[in-house]
Amino acid sequence: MSEYSKEIIQTVKEKNQNEVEFLQAVTEVMESLEVVFDKYPHYKTHKILERIIEPERVIMFRVPWFDDQGNVQINRGFRIEMNSAIGPYKGGLRFHPSVNLSILKFLAFEQVFKNSLTTLPMGGGKGGSDFDPKGKSDNEVMRFCQSFMIELFRHIGPNTDVPAGDIGVGGREIGYLFGQYKRLKNEFTGVLTGKGLNWGGSLIRPEATGYGNVYFASEMLATKGETLEGKTCLVSGSGNVAQYAVEKISQLGGKVITMSDSNGYIYDEKGINAEKLGFIMDLKNKKRGRIKEYTDKYKEAIYFPIDTKLNYNPLWKNHKADCVFPSATQNEINETDAKNILTNKVKLVSEGANMPTTIDGVNLFLDAGILYAPGKASNAGGVATSGLEMSQNSGRLSWTREEVDNRLRIIMKSIHKTCVNVSNQFGKKGNYVIGANIGGFLKVADSMIDQGLV
Repeated sequence: MSEYSKEIIQTVKEKNQNEVEFLQAVTEVMESLEVVFDKYPHYKTHKILERIIEPERVIMFRVPWFDDQGNVQINRGFRIEMNSAIGPYKGGLRFHPSVNLSILKFLAFEQVFKNSLTTLPMGGGKGGSDFDPKGKSDNEVMRFCQSFMIELFRHIGPNTDVPAGDIGVGGREIGYLFGQYKRLKNEFTGVLTGKGLNWGGSLIRPEATGYGNVYFASEMLATKGETLEGKTCLVSGSGNVAQYAVEKISQLGGKVITMSDSNGYIYDEKGINAEKLGFIMDLKNKKRGRIKEYTDKYKEAIYFPIDTKLNYNPLWKNHKADCVFPSATQNEINETDAKNILTNKVKLVSEGANMPTTIDGVNLFLDAGILYAPGKASNAGGVATSGLEMSQNSGRLSWTREEVDNRLRIIMKSIHKTCVNVSNQFGKKGNYVIGANIGGFLKVADSMIDQGLV
């Protein structure tokens, strides 16, 4: 690492103490961009990266709400408006007990590059709360969302900041948030994406991140003259991203044998077909149950609980596969997991979650020369379709499922092409990390220079 890079990393450490996830995201990008700064030193002169690292705005607020017993509860709310050089801030809201400033800054930082790659005019942002919707009644979730929006509404707008859903924020939460925004502002605008189809939502939006990840993986396999047909796949997670990745993999002829939640994972040697996936969708989306219940209905499947004492995830160790789609959460694949994946002769890792692989794990995948797609490229389908929803809202339009899916495919192809072309341009053929980081950076950096010192 160059002295310039070391100085930036040290500065980030000093200014953002204990923000481990944010430091990890900056370090990973910094390593990729060294070749850019060597070739184009004017980016250093303008201190572009130093400016991108510093959020344009950080909003933190308390969220008081009543539970069903009439007790006052207090949570913390956040919105990180990271960079608006190429468009309004765009990025999800996450409701989960793990939410803190570090995680949201890492997600917002990644979102800047991801949104740039989509070719759509969207800046980067992220937000959320340490509120846990799991186990809460609909009325409790509604009261929390309404209180959350009472503060957030003054900072967002269709031309300023357009939040979406993320972990813990699905159609129910977006509905409550939008209803409160509309009530407070007395206007019906496309200020949130992931809305219901009856009131401004887009077809394919729930499916988009999972579908997009699989489309990107298909493009990577095509560079080797292969397809997903007949491939055995491991998928982690059981939320929207994982569910629709499984659906699309199956449609393209692959076989998924695992899914997981925070308690453990299921292994189904026969494969999770459409009927079984339908059971999981009903279990997770409506009943809000646990993945273990899958084995009550499908006796051939095996459930493995998570042992937190282990320094590895048995999902990645115990099962051989051709392709891996980590779709749960950040840092779910550590160095040991990456070694186990490589030992099992996996050909492709395509990230559905945000930064699910640690830096040590990423380096192992790159050194091994397998097809490895970082989340800022492979999971960009979700925010891309959010951008398409914004376009439909602006024009008061409603596109068909086929139209949206076709646009999503084109965007994922374009992102793949950018990654390939940029990695080749900088002498790093086949390195999708380099391609994604540099491809996303250049567009934002040039826009910032054009707009002056802002």
